[in-house]
Amino acid sequence: MGIETWLTKVKKSISHSFDSVHATHPNGIKKSQVGVLAFEIAGVMPKLNYMWQILSDKSMARLRNESICTEGVRKIVSTDDVFLLSLACAEMVENLKVVAKTVSRMSKRCEDTSLQSFETLFDGFANTGRDPYGWILSWKEMEAKIKKMERYVTATNSLHREIDELTVIENGLKKSLQCVNNNNHKSDHTVMQQKVLDLQNKLQWQKHEIKYLKEKSLWNRSFDTITSLLAKTIFTILARIKLVFNIKHGYGYFPPSLPRSLSASATVYPSDQPSDSFNFVSGPLIKSSKHQENNHLSHGFFETNSKIFKPSSNTLGAAALALHYANLIIVTERMIRSPQLVGVDARDDIYSMLPNSIRCSLRCRLKGVGFTATDPVLAGQWKEALGKILGWLSPLAHNMMKWQSERSFEHQNLIPKTGVLLLQTLFFADQYKTEAAITELLVGLNYIWRFEREMNAKALLNCTNLKNMQQQLQHTS
Repeated sequence: MGIETWLTKVKKSISHSFDSVHATHPNGIKKSQVGVLAFEIAGVMPKLNYMWQILSDKSMARLRNESICTEGVRKIVSTDDVFLLSLACAEMVENLKVVAKTVSRMSKRCEDTSLQSFETLFDGFANTGRDPYGWILSWKEMEAKIKKMERYVTATNSLHREIDELTVIENGLKKSLQCVNNNNHKSDHTVMQQKVLDLQNKLQWQKHEIKYLKEKSLWNRSFDTITSLLAKTIFTILARIKLVFNIKHGYGYFPPSLPRSLSASATVYPSDQPSDSFNFVSGPLIKSSKHQENNHLSHGFFETNSKIFKPSSNTLGAAALALHYANLIIVTERMIRSPQLVGVDARDDIYSMLPNSIRCSLRCRLKGVGFTATDPVLAGQWKEALGKILGWLSPLAHNMMKWQSERSFEHQNLIPKTGVLLLQTLFFADQYKTEAAITELLVGLNYIWRFEREMNAKALLNCTNLKNMQQQLQHTS
């Protein structure tokens, strides 16, 4: 066989392989299959799994006994347990709403009319508790669905990697064919021919692997199948949120398929006590009241939830200062930890970060302080005081950075890893109290910074004097 004839056959075979793997013609894929949207869905499922996990008994106990009880939250956010738990609940609902919007878009491509109405049914369930198609799963059924979604995600992620590998093989094959075309030495044709054949065989094997993974992953699942799975998961998660936070007033009942005690060792579930009681271990997370019932009845569930989640006017979130103050606190913390390493330029830089409100209070606090800082006892007291402030303020600042990073545009498709809630950040912090704490940090930093500089200058002067004395003694001797 001539080399030109052989190359022509190889090119035709490769072209056919490319078309069979990358076909996007409507007739090539059933209309109901999710196809390439599998990769988007594979990003949604872990988020739902994560939401379910943070609603576990253990996580809810940690929320009630640890998260809302930290010193920083109590000092500058709120001391009201009900308010703090309402914020936690509102954030969980908001996160679920975001995922529900994605499922709502998918539902429009379903053939099942009930799935097509997912958005309407979801709002109806949120407002009234009605579940006409029995989408709320039992605890055991939900755990099975979680494992099923994990298998789908694993297979779909493998598919993504294999498709990337396919592209690498294709590019390598094209380059090898170009080398064969451009090579005029007949002695090299056999080697190049064998390389092309090896790559072609590898390409065929890769095709079969991708075909297998498409069958195993989300790719070949229908929109109806996947939307049904996601819809049931979302309904069950919202039912769980209502259950653990005791949201039943104005929004229907707890469904019988989701038991009130979700496990033998449950520590978080509504008991048979009156709804106005508040006992986390044996009762609801959030107590109800007539005022709350009337408020919920006059507004939709999601509308009421959004109002709860909106920061009040006296908070850093409302002033759009939460992230800026988090950066300021973290920079100040580093300077306090190592004041001897802080230069004049760094000190000027942090001053330039201050808003006018803090600058004014800082100038007032520094009036009459004096220009010397030589008292080691006072410096020690300042260090101790600053350590205490940072002990409760710094975690909120670092949490703010973590929360923002996990929800930035670059990471919005990733799963939160820290489990930080917005109530554990500076977002809902009182602006006046936070600024007072920051001012105190800066006043203390000013003193220990000057103390370190004066001690260093004094040590340097003593060293110079000692050196001069030694030189004089040597000269006289």
